[in-house]
Amino acid sequence: MSAAEKISFDQTGLLRFITAGSVDDGKSTLIGRLLHDSKSIFEDQLTSITNTTRKRGAEGVDLSLLTDGLQAEREQGITIDVAYRYFATLKRKFIIADTPGHEQYTRNMVTGASTANLAIILIDARKGVLTQSRRHAYLASLVGIPHLVVAINKMDLVDYSQAVFDKIRKEFSVFAEKLNLRNIAYIPMSALNGDMVVERGDHLNWYQGSTLMDLLETVSIEDDINREDFRFPVQWVCRPQTKELHDFRGYMGRIESGSVRTGDAVTVLPSGLSSRIKEILVYEGPVDEAFAPQSVTLTIEDHLDISRGDMLVKTGDTPQVTKAFDAMLCWLSEQPLDLNRKYLIKQTTRVVKSVISRIDYRVDVNTMAQETASALKMNDIAYVGLKVQLPLVCDDYAGNRATGCFIIIDESSNNTVAAGMILPAEGSA
Repeated sequence: MSAAEKISFDQTGLLRFITAGSVDDGKSTLIGRLLHDSKSIFEDQLTSITNTTRKRGAEGVDLSLLTDGLQAEREQGITIDVAYRYFATLKRKFIIADTPGHEQYTRNMVTGASTANLAIILIDARKGVLTQSRRHAYLASLVGIPHLVVAINKMDLVDYSQAVFDKIRKEFSVFAEKLNLRNIAYIPMSALNGDMVVERGDHLNWYQGSTLMDLLETVSIEDDINREDFRFPVQWVCRPQTKELHDFRGYMGRIESGSVRTGDAVTVLPSGLSSRIKEILVYEGPVDEAFAPQSVTLTIEDHLDISRGDMLVKTGDTPQVTKAFDAMLCWLSEQPLDLNRKYLIKQTTRVVKSVISRIDYRVDVNTMAQETASALKMNDIAYVGLKVQLPLVCDDYAGNRATGCFIIIDESSNNTVAAGMILPAEGSA
């Protein structure tokens, strides 16, 4: 297997997805069904949740207990934190993030969605498209999730009616046209009974599409990473203090997008100095070419002043280098935003001091209406302007998720207080 084939396989062989929706739509039960029917849980886990189900006076197995790990969740019967689960089939590996349904946990939804390839939005077939359904679809579009599955669940409670499914699909499609969503799939299912989750079941013969598991195993995510623009944030400058490697200077980090070959002309930003790639080193040794999301050590032909936080790009393919930009910001902290304070911004491997210079508007995530705001509190999402002390090297988030995102840190507590997505520079396409 060539290096390119290996990286391609590694990337397409792992799918990160989230489940979201209104409270009691069955998110945790769906994940439990996926794990159970794909033979991805251990016998002692099954025994434990079976015993817990019996203690509650219920029959069978409550599969939602596989993900509702927090004691508070089990007592309330809801999910209040992002619960991550890992499993694999013969075709693909998966990382699941089960996100909360309550509005006050919007920040958890954004956190879980930030690295996802796909989002599953569950809709209770009895209730149809609710405010929370629209809210989570909007958040999925906001963070740029490439693939969306609308899982119309609890079809067993509406007699597996095709008319109910078609009505909900039509209503959601009208709403989705307002958002920047693509590759939407609609699947009727019963997570409780297992219909159309892993197995097709016997009650939805009128539906000719894939089961949820078939879709998860086959959805193409090869294009989810920007493979055109080479972006290499320097994480560490390697200078071994040994006699044999006394003159060695390597730049270590992860290729966030694109690819690079030995001999390629590169520019170091923000300084603007140029050189060529001399050597590409991976764990196994030197290679001629490397691809995102590979971690590598690069050496260049010239001795330049390069440090952590700088970025190598291909000469002629230059991202923004700026000290002021606009962004969509999700405020994560219980402490409200203070416009008079300075905060730290961490974007790729660069950390700089910053101020939020203005709030243009806050988004009502239930209606998508734009509201005037002079402050932000926890879970608020807003269009803001930021100024930084030293220039950042960045792309707009829609074009490159890896270099278009950032977090804001409270310098006094070291807590992450916000997450942001950089918007296109004024006047750009």
